[in-house]
Amino acid sequence: MDLLERSSLLDELSGVLAATAAVGHVVLVAGEAGIGKSALVRRFTERHSGEARFLFGACDPLLTPRALGPLHDLGREVGGRLAALLANGSPREHLFAALLDELDQRSRRQVVVVEDAHWADEATLDLLAFLGRRMERIRALLIVTYRDDELAVDHPLRAVVGRLPPDTVRRLQLEPLSEAAVAELARRAGRPAIGLHVLTGGNPLLVTEVLAAGDAGVPLTVRDLVLARVAGLPAGAQEMVRLVAVVPTRAELWLLEEAMGPWPAAVDAGVAAGLLIAGFDAIGFRHELLRRAVESSLSALGRRELNRRVLKVLTSAPERGVDVARLVHHAHEAGDIGAVLRYAPEAARQAAAVAAHREAVGHYRAVLAHAERLPVAVHAELLEGYSVECYLSGFSAEAVSARQAAVGLREAAGERERVGAGLRWLSRMHWWDGNRHGAEAAAARAIAVLETLEHGHELAMAYSNQAQLDMLANRTTAATGWAERAIEMAQRLGDRETLSHALTNIGSARILDCDPVGRADLERGFEVAVAAGLEDDAARALCNLGTLSAEMRDYRHARQDLDRGLAFVQAHELAGYVQHLLGHRARVRLDQGDWLGAEQDAWAALAERVAGGARMVDGLVPLGLLQARRADPAAAATLQEATERAFATVELQWTAPVAAARAEHAWLQGDDHRIAEEATGVFERAVQAAHPWFTGELAFWLWLAGALPQTPAVVAEPYRLLLAGEWRASADAWQELGCPYQRALALACGDRDEALLEALALLDGLGARQASLRLRRDLRRRGHQRIPRGPIRATAANPAGLTARQVEVLGLLAEGLTDAGIAARLSLSTKTVGHHVSALLAKLGAASRHEAVAAARRLGVVPAKGREPDG
Repeated sequence: MDLLERSSLLDELSGVLAATAAVGHVVLVAGEAGIGKSALVRRFTERHSGEARFLFGACDPLLTPRALGPLHDLGREVGGRLAALLANGSPREHLFAALLDELDQRSRRQVVVVEDAHWADEATLDLLAFLGRRMERIRALLIVTYRDDELAVDHPLRAVVGRLPPDTVRRLQLEPLSEAAVAELARRAGRPAIGLHVLTGGNPLLVTEVLAAGDAGVPLTVRDLVLARVAGLPAGAQEMVRLVAVVPTRAELWLLEEAMGPWPAAVDAGVAAGLLIAGFDAIGFRHELLRRAVESSLSALGRRELNRRVLKVLTSAPERGVDVARLVHHAHEAGDIGAVLRYAPEAARQAAAVAAHREAVGHYRAVLAHAERLPVAVHAELLEGYSVECYLSGFSAEAVSARQAAVGLREAAGERERVGAGLRWLSRMHWWDGNRHGAEAAAARAIAVLETLEHGHELAMAYSNQAQLDMLANRTTAATGWAERAIEMAQRLGDRETLSHALTNIGSARILDCDPVGRADLERGFEVAVAAGLEDDAARALCNLGTLSAEMRDYRHARQDLDRGLAFVQAHELAGYVQHLLGHRARVRLDQGDWLGAEQDAWAALAERVAGGARMVDGLVPLGLLQARRADPAAAATLQEATERAFATVELQWTAPVAAARAEHAWLQGDDHRIAEEATGVFERAVQAAHPWFTGELAFWLWLAGALPQTPAVVAEPYRLLLAGEWRASADAWQELGCPYQRALALACGDRDEALLEALALLDGLGARQASLRLRRDLRRRGHQRIPRGPIRATAANPAGLTARQVEVLGLLAEGLTDAGIAARLSLSTKTVGHHVSALLAKLGAASRHEAVAAARRLGVVPAKGREPDG
């Protein structure tokens, strides 16, 4: 098909390629199925093949995607070190680095094309993020094509795209052809154009199919159009087309030769009919929609027989290096349970090795569906692997269930060491599932079982696991004792995994006890893990160093620790740790008066590609506090979500910040009787844990509500001073820590006019509108007559007083987008967009979306022209 109405996009791609002489870029080519993404890239390749090296990788619509499928395609093209590492099953950080080295060549421009990223596996998404963040430095071009109409709001590709450096990203959105372009195509085909644009919506693939059908009476669906064309082929060509249809993406020439014998004439007929494209070494359908149309027309028996034929050929040629995920796909489609049992475990192992954890889960599920055919020992081993991959994928309930079943099988077989190791894992999985009681019980059982056996690695890890549970519960003395036992055993055994794990636990416990030695322990735990190649343990040590510095208000180190940890975990694409650290950095920035930075970090944390969990609380709390202090109505919903997630656990690290934030929100709203309700229960736990900062913050809110019976012995110094009536000393202590909002609250508790005025100035300067309103109300209640006016909310730049994010949402409302459409555009959840819309209506005094957009246009917040959405 001639690339009508695509020349400007082609020229833009050429311009980006030329710009890579100075700086690398990422181009995102998006559009619906059949819109011409591949055709555009193919024409671009033809135009520049003489001046640039093009490397192609594709994501496949397999039942369970190939782990790093596009990278394997690239490896076959470039050979050398990358291909060798792929063949040896090397860790993915080595694979990513090898690809980066391959692209970092100045002799010729480098272009990597990854097609159909909407089908990408977990590890490939990490690869795209890895490359995207480094394109600028290596001066290469990364082109990613995907169907944006098939991406749900929570599709992980949206999070990856949203995290790419905006300065290096160019987005190309392919739109349907105009009526004039469709008419031109009809003219060239000698067909009438009347009604063609309406029938096809301007989709180039549909236009081409309708025009190629010849008979105007053919029903206008892709399936019927394609099947009509297949029916016109010779019998041999029809058989070949059906065989190719059961092979996602493409069928290699050698595969066709083995499966069909002589086939050139059949291929020629399929190509001539416009169904197939013949490449150098493979045959494929001109578009995935055409393949699926043919595949869906096959009977169940016919489809199964064709998959059996393909599977037989693929398994008889081990020298071809066929991806094992393909074998699993065809085995499943062929109904060959034996082959599924044979290949799915290896596919799961390979996926896990490159951190494609969700793909590993899919392969484990495939084989465990036939567990009754497995020997007991194999069944137990598969359950153990499945539980770990579920745990790493965020499927905590499945992880617990699988590990419990594995422990049961090991117990029945009398394998006591494996029982102990399984119980230790079960303890960790219970904790992640929010079941501390189950975690404690499994940890104790693990130790009891393993202590009856020869003392080795598993017992040392069981001791360290107990130390971790105690540390997380703020039982620091117990945590230190268990960690010391683990460290002693690890040193005697030369066990670096346990040594790093236990050093992180003892260091964390010591920091919670305000012991500076804890920092050295964590640094050593990190060094041991790095030297042993233990990526997750190294990340955990840095993560605890940063988050505990923030939690203990050690602002001398917190920001530097958090930045260092983020650099490490982002380089290794560890999304869970990234979310955790970003949330804590948001809180540090909030406390230090950088509210814009805090808001950016909080939203970035919530946008991370993590399957829910309590770590979202780390970003929700600072966001909710910002909204509450700014009088944003969305605060209540944000804090409610934080509450639901935090209190699903019993962990003080999450419940205490949420309780304090809810107490502050109640105070800001003037709902004083609710302050004590929010703070009391968690306050008692904070006192019991002897956590000075959680105790102090909750004690402060209870004191303001007149509900603090007595000041606990363990209270952080700024709070202790204030609760003792030394408000000026407390304010000075907060100033020394660099916390302007907390200083303002301390000054507001004073009895001198100049202190109160200083508090108002601080709050107004921060934009803490709700807090300043509360203080002004309190001053009037005390009889103060000369209270300065607050800042005028309306400004020329933003007369409605909206946040930057709210202006962005309002602009998309003006375009007529729904909440779901806005969520997709901004990579947010629909629920979050709903919160923003509610806040917009409140700030603009509007009763509907229509009124909100109209008011915004009157105020000049959005342009005056454009369609307004219905209310």
